[in-house]
Amino acid sequence: MTRPLLSPGRQRRRPAAIAAALATAALLAGCNLAPTHQTPALSVPDAVGTTSGSPALASEASLQAAAALGWVQAQPLRDVIALALSNNRDLRVAVETIERARAQYGITRADLLPSVTAQAQASRARTAAGMSSATAPAQVATQYTAQLGFASYEIDFWGRVRNLNEAALQQFLQSQQNQRNIQTGLIADVANAWLTLAADEARLQLARDTLASREKAYALTERIHAIGSTSGLVLAQAQTTVDSARGDVATYLAQVERDRNALQLLVGGPVPAALWPTASTLRADAQAPAALQPVPVPLASSVLLARPDVQAAENALRATEANIGAARAALFPTISLTANLGTGSRELDGLFGAGSSTWSFVPLVRLPIFDAGRNRANVQVAEANQRIAVAQYEKAVQTAFRETADVLADRAQWDERIAAQTRLVASTQKAFDLSEARFKAGVDNYLTVLDAQRSLYAAQQTLIGLRQAEQVNRVTLWKVLGGTPDAG
Repeated sequence: MTRPLLSPGRQRRRPAAIAAALATAALLAGCNLAPTHQTPALSVPDAVGTTSGSPALASEASLQAAAALGWVQAQPLRDVIALALSNNRDLRVAVETIERARAQYGITRADLLPSVTAQAQASRARTAAGMSSATAPAQVATQYTAQLGFASYEIDFWGRVRNLNEAALQQFLQSQQNQRNIQTGLIADVANAWLTLAADEARLQLARDTLASREKAYALTERIHAIGSTSGLVLAQAQTTVDSARGDVATYLAQVERDRNALQLLVGGPVPAALWPTASTLRADAQAPAALQPVPVPLASSVLLARPDVQAAENALRATEANIGAARAALFPTISLTANLGTGSRELDGLFGAGSSTWSFVPLVRLPIFDAGRNRANVQVAEANQRIAVAQYEKAVQTAFRETADVLADRAQWDERIAAQTRLVASTQKAFDLSEARFKAGVDNYLTVLDAQRSLYAAQQTLIGLRQAEQVNRVTLWKVLGGTPDAG
């Protein structure tokens, strides 16, 4: 009589066990560890062409970073910089790039130590009747194992893994310096955009004041013409000055809106109205919106070597040197180890019993014999990359010196240029007042008034531009010195 493979009780439990296993597998297959997608909130105005909308908010860390900028004396500008440090998308990308480099360095550093894993396995297999011999019955084999071990751990005799770890570390440090460089550039860009808006606000106010003055002059000329004391040509000339000023007002109105859009893009969201600069921001009697402390000349070279772009170039150089070591190590044999310690049994209750222990130890030596020159070519590539990195580092240093020298060369002449332009505005104002008085007295013609009027307007516009450029020069000086608090 043939003996059943399973007892009746086990035969009844078999469908239930299979169903439970299938249900568990289906449940696990339905798991999804990916984050749920959510459309990011849009930090833009409520409507295109407006500056309305929920204003951007600054974090406490950004407020503290902006407060540390001692060279920024205008509080509205400092607050705008804090908003940009919290919300600018390019800066966010740089910060996340650091986190990615940090994680990548952690992956590479993990190769210095073996990865220990534990595994448990159960297997059950049925062999059909007659497989081993013609009369052999069907058989069911069960096996349980539990193991602890590591696989393919490389013994770092030649420093390959250590050099790869060093290269990853330098790339991580380089990403930090790149983030510093982006943050420094962002602060400078925000300050420059804010100053540009202030200058265009001043130009707009000047155009409006000029328009009002010319409209009054035109009204007076119109009355004089009505009583026959002046010609129609003079009246037409006065009208051209009014139309020209009205066109300038429209031009600067559009330019101010473009400046605001540019600043809001840098900030990463709508800017509160209280933080916009005004037409008086760049006036000579107003407090300077940005100022640097006196800088000693000549500057020590160490100040420029601390610039983030120079530091990043040095980190890149060190990474290429480490890659040379890793490429050279690939020319030598590699030794890796695989080992595990565990236990095994045909019965679950005997898995950890006496005599059930198992172990294995597999050393592996891999010696490169023929690779068609691949490894040596990799060394040559690494050495070429190192020479490129040296040249890039030297260029970064030379660029830092050149930029700083240029800014300091301009800085030495700003006070004299602004003082000369201020005197020029005063003298052209006086010339305009005198020519207008002589025209009203009938001594001079209106062409003299027009010339004096145009000269005064151009001189005032130039003075606004010089004040803006002088402030931008201060910002640029802070930037080329590396953006460090003691740079100014």
